[in-house]
Amino acid sequence: MPHPGPDSTAPATPPPPLRVGNASGFYGDRFSAVREMLTGGPLDVLTGDYLAELTMLILARDRLKDPKLGYAKVFLRQLEECLGLAVDRGVRIVVNAGGLNPAQLAENIAELAARQGIALRVGQVAGDDLLSRAGEFTTPAGLLAANAYLGAFGIAECLREGADLVVTGRVTDAALVAGPAAAHFGWGPADLDALAGAVVAGHVLECGAQATGGNYAFFTEHDVTRPGFPLAELHADGSSVITKHPGTGGAVTLGTVTAQLLYETAGARYLGPDVTARLDTVRLEQQGPDRVRISAVRGEAPPPTLKVGLNRLGGWRNEVVFVLTGLDIEAKAALVRAQLEQALDEAGSRPAELRWTLARTDRPDAATEQQASALLQLTVRDRDQARVGRAVGAAAVELGLAGYPGFHLTAPPGPGAPYGVFEAVHLDATLVEHWAVLPDGTRRAIPPAVVTAPVPARPAGEPDLPDPLPAGPTRRVPLGLVAGARSGDKGGDANLGVWVRTEQAWRWLAHELTVHRLKELLPETAELTVTRHLLPNLRAVNFVVTGLLGRGVGAQERFDPQAKALGEWLRSRTLDIPEVLL
Repeated sequence: MPHPGPDSTAPATPPPPLRVGNASGFYGDRFSAVREMLTGGPLDVLTGDYLAELTMLILARDRLKDPKLGYAKVFLRQLEECLGLAVDRGVRIVVNAGGLNPAQLAENIAELAARQGIALRVGQVAGDDLLSRAGEFTTPAGLLAANAYLGAFGIAECLREGADLVVTGRVTDAALVAGPAAAHFGWGPADLDALAGAVVAGHVLECGAQATGGNYAFFTEHDVTRPGFPLAELHADGSSVITKHPGTGGAVTLGTVTAQLLYETAGARYLGPDVTARLDTVRLEQQGPDRVRISAVRGEAPPPTLKVGLNRLGGWRNEVVFVLTGLDIEAKAALVRAQLEQALDEAGSRPAELRWTLARTDRPDAATEQQASALLQLTVRDRDQARVGRAVGAAAVELGLAGYPGFHLTAPPGPGAPYGVFEAVHLDATLVEHWAVLPDGTRRAIPPAVVTAPVPARPAGEPDLPDPLPAGPTRRVPLGLVAGARSGDKGGDANLGVWVRTEQAWRWLAHELTVHRLKELLPETAELTVTRHLLPNLRAVNFVVTGLLGRGVGAQERFDPQAKALGEWLRSRTLDIPEVLL
């Protein structure tokens, strides 16, 4: 894939821009997106991000059932109808759909190409799977998967050696874009600013339609019925333009790009295996309809460690939802709780963990029975499936004629299901092998970064606050009238980014939305550690709420286990906002 270098007599000319599109933001994203991106307009590279913390757990359970599984099966089905189209159009494909078994997926793709009579050179990135070595850095008990987050240069090596399609396991999401860019522009490990720019572009693309109006706070301002998928026009200096194919739905605006930039990040430094991108240096510019330029991104040396995601089987989980209707809701909830816990204690089958949550969805003098009802959810966990399945189900059902008036459940109790626990550890990068498996089968080692910078020694200085707004009349209204938000999960922590669209609003937000104010607005965070990061270039504040999600999405310990709607809850809260901003 390297752009041909100039001859000795011709002046050096920069390589042409690289047009990289995305066709998947998660395992289960729009199936037709691969075809849409291949047929919607010109493209050089098509990427697909299929992996997340929960996905790795799902794939690990697949692999337990069949050692030949462990990859994103949907990608193979997408290729069945689109592989010839990609080859005919000269579009190279880079995906992390290999999951826990990239070698098997690569083999299946080669067989598919042969059946379809297509000459296809398949590359592969390996080395991330550390399960067999887990005892070196963690307790192996219950461990289903242990995968290091590799960087971009294995992908780049495969493309430089002629691969038409590259399959990876667990690489960083942004590496899917940074790898093709490094191959195309000839970047090396020392090109930190350019790599950082590509990482930022990759982060914007990685979640698919979230950059084109999907899950967008101000969605009513655009037609987002069926948003198109995003693409980036990357340049040799690492700058890029985020856009989408003409005629597709959604929108690419400063707001949609800002929202995705804030998603699942923390402070000014966005750490990766190849480069640390400084998010506080990012400059955004609306260049025209559906075109946002990203520039001026600075890069620093990466940390000396790699993140390793660990997925364990935590035990068994079950839930029962009781419907409480009409009067005396609190008393009904207290009665069923006392009755059920007494039954479990008498039977000697009390699960290790019981959690009761009462959602007061009821209204007084309601016009329908559903509007008159509240929901009481019991969630149980235990290492023994019988304690969360048969024991809890029997105790709940036996109350049917002996409980509160109007007793019924939303569904019969089930047998329970296994749940997972995610954690991240950090391992010296020199202890992790990173291999590019070239189309001819050659395995080429990819060395770790030579120049690194330890994370504890590099705190980013907090930027100065802007001048506050002058005092003036205020109105008590929802925060969402002036601010957008995007939230998500990182293990057991929640990330919450909040941004505004004018300098006046930024002067107010930076002073108003402190950690103390956030805890007042979101009482669930009051007892937790919350860290605030200012990003003035984006007119944004980014919060990390440590421990809000317990043991991660696989454990399902919270009503919204991935904190997807945490930002929308915040936007619905009211506070005194200056009238000049409304």
